[in-house]
Amino acid sequence: MNAGTHVSLVLRSMMFVPGDSEKKLAKCATLPADALILDLEDSVSPARKAHARGLAAEFVAHRPASPRSIWVRINPLGTAECSADLASVMAARPDGLVLPKVWSAGDVIELGHWLDELERRFDIALGATRVMPIATETAAAVLTLESYLGCGRRLAALAWGAEDLCVALGATTNVDERGEWLPPYELARSLCLLAAAGAGVPAIDTVYTKLGDATGLERQARAARRDGFVGKLAIHPEQIEILNRAFQPTAEELEHARRVVAAFDAEGVGVVTLDGRMLDRPHLQRARRTLRLASPEPGATFEIEEGSSCRS
Repeated sequence: MNAGTHVSLVLRSMMFVPGDSEKKLAKCATLPADALILDLEDSVSPARKAHARGLAAEFVAHRPASPRSIWVRINPLGTAECSADLASVMAARPDGLVLPKVWSAGDVIELGHWLDELERRFDIALGATRVMPIATETAAAVLTLESYLGCGRRLAALAWGAEDLCVALGATTNVDERGEWLPPYELARSLCLLAAAGAGVPAIDTVYTKLGDATGLERQARAARRDGFVGKLAIHPEQIEILNRAFQPTAEELEHARRVVAAFDAEGVGVVTLDGRMLDRPHLQRARRTLRLASPEPGATFEIEEGSSCRS
């Protein structure tokens, strides 16, 4: 497999904050989320878009001292609102942009051309502004996920969404009577995970909309981590601690990872035996990644090895 790109490690909880709410913006400064997403799209009415982008730009420009990253969800590419969003918030230097309603990786590439110009204008290092598309909000978008394997270094992560996809399909719900994803949404989730791994970036799980259901949220988050997602989108402050805990390796996992690494270090070979199991390079890579995930530091990175598409 080809060596992958370095990506931000600390994305266990990515908290959406309505960009037009001064109260919620003030409160989010104290939240323990790994990343904040200031929303200029779905949570803001058309009449308050201009107000929201002004507040968001001010918040980013005067961000509180914190290791967390600050993102802005702009409006869909090609809209007048998107152009206004970019003109307003880029001068404030957000860490990244969340791009909704994408059709394919071509949208990320096109946004990158805009960002090249804006970064030059505002004396920002070229390529510093990363992009995370919500990659499954339309039926067509689900069918183009393979395109992210070639969209360039600005791609920071891939997230998937089920609510807009449900509307796009004309469905009445996206879960069954047990609260489990129905087949079209499970497919979108799986394809997002595969595309992210192929592109060499983290996969971020979608929101859990049943507020107050801590048990259901934790179950879904732990399943996401089991499958390979590194974090989850949040829509309420009460979800943050649950997500931070769910995406953190357990004590048992850490102890096993340490023993795996120690076994390889002691033997100095490519294959070792531990607890009656034969382990090779993939097991060592998984163990090292588990240890890196255990105590994330500001600016820490890890490598996803499959995919070289983000090296261009």
